[in-house]
Amino acid sequence: MDSTLPRVKRFGKMAARMRRCEAGVGRHLHFDCFSGVSGDMILGALVDAGLSVKDLEKGLKALRVGGFSLAAKRVLRGGLHATKVDVMIHRGFRSPLSLSRIQRMLSASVLPPPVKERSREVFDRLAKAEGIAHRVKPADVEFHELGVMDSLVDVTGALLGCHLLGVKRVTASAVNLGAGMIETAHGRLPVPGPAVAALAAGVPVYSAGPQQELTTPTGMALLRTLVEDYGPLPLIRPSAIGYGAGTADPREWPNVLRIFLGDVPTPSAGLTDSVVQVETNLDDLNPQAYETVIERLFDAGALDVTLTPVIMKRGRPGIVLAAVAARENAEAVIGVIFRETSALGVRVQDIARRVLTRRFVVVRTSGGAVRIKVADIEPGLTKAAPEYLDCKRIADQTGRPVREVLEEAMQAYRKMKVAGKAKDQGGKG
Repeated sequence: MDSTLPRVKRFGKMAARMRRCEAGVGRHLHFDCFSGVSGDMILGALVDAGLSVKDLEKGLKALRVGGFSLAAKRVLRGGLHATKVDVMIHRGFRSPLSLSRIQRMLSASVLPPPVKERSREVFDRLAKAEGIAHRVKPADVEFHELGVMDSLVDVTGALLGCHLLGVKRVTASAVNLGAGMIETAHGRLPVPGPAVAALAAGVPVYSAGPQQELTTPTGMALLRTLVEDYGPLPLIRPSAIGYGAGTADPREWPNVLRIFLGDVPTPSAGLTDSVVQVETNLDDLNPQAYETVIERLFDAGALDVTLTPVIMKRGRPGIVLAAVAARENAEAVIGVIFRETSALGVRVQDIARRVLTRRFVVVRTSGGAVRIKVADIEPGLTKAAPEYLDCKRIADQTGRPVREVLEEAMQAYRKMKVAGKAKDQGGKG
């Protein structure tokens, strides 16, 4: 390792991080892929954020494969200072390696089980992508010479680094693939190359910057294995920010991967996820249609729908129709708005949502069973509310005011709670 690499004291010592990990406190890692992603960029960013190279090298001995070492140094990419981690190959493999042999090597290693399992997933994805690119079966794909050692260390090192830092949740921005053409052993090809293009299926990607490849197959395969959600930087309180340098140093372009590392909120603080909010202004829709529109939006997967009265241009009264949905249901929600309303356009934005963990318990009332939604605020402190539709059903069947059914259900829940008999039914609200 380059002895000139400064220690990043402001982010704390590795021992403290490991103690937090052992205590069960997870960390949130966000990849900012404005200049793509590669295996060495991930390693560099993790080291820049405080991962000890010595700890990483020690952990990689579990591969039981010699012939390499790690070298880290500070570099400048564009206007950004970053860490470059190189895998120094002293002795490579004498012949190409098949997927099955790499999987056997990983199985024989003594890497932590999560690292071992995810490493296998990454190489499965790489083999499948190369198989698509070259029209061969994944089992027939061969990883060649020194490149396989480099990839093996990049993959296992990146996953081991996340493990050592206690990372529990991973998100990423849209991924910049680069632009232009690249020279390969198979001739001149457009960016992204066939393997990266195959791995990019389902990932938000775009093309920008210098005329070169910015995302490698290894980098994309690691993202596909690690990342839970893609989008803008979510709500996070960073404890460390790291910059990992790529090998290329294009003129006036910061070829780095930036990461944000922070603690995952405890259940008492709620959980953060990313959702899509779709809005449109309506001023010429018959109000009688609102009920149907709302029902069909919920059927399409909306998590919440609201109608807000507003004053529009020229003093016209109108309604803002807003629907919140998970990203995978956003297009279906937009389709309902276009089909069922007079809207000619919608506003779409990614937003962060903080929600309390919740569950259902069932209580018995004189009219039948009612589900009670219970949310955990902090250990020993909860809030609860009866499920309205259950109470409305009982009110309709018995002719009682729904208010009375709601009150009876809450009284029954309080009695169960005091008696310690409320049982989790495993549902979510």
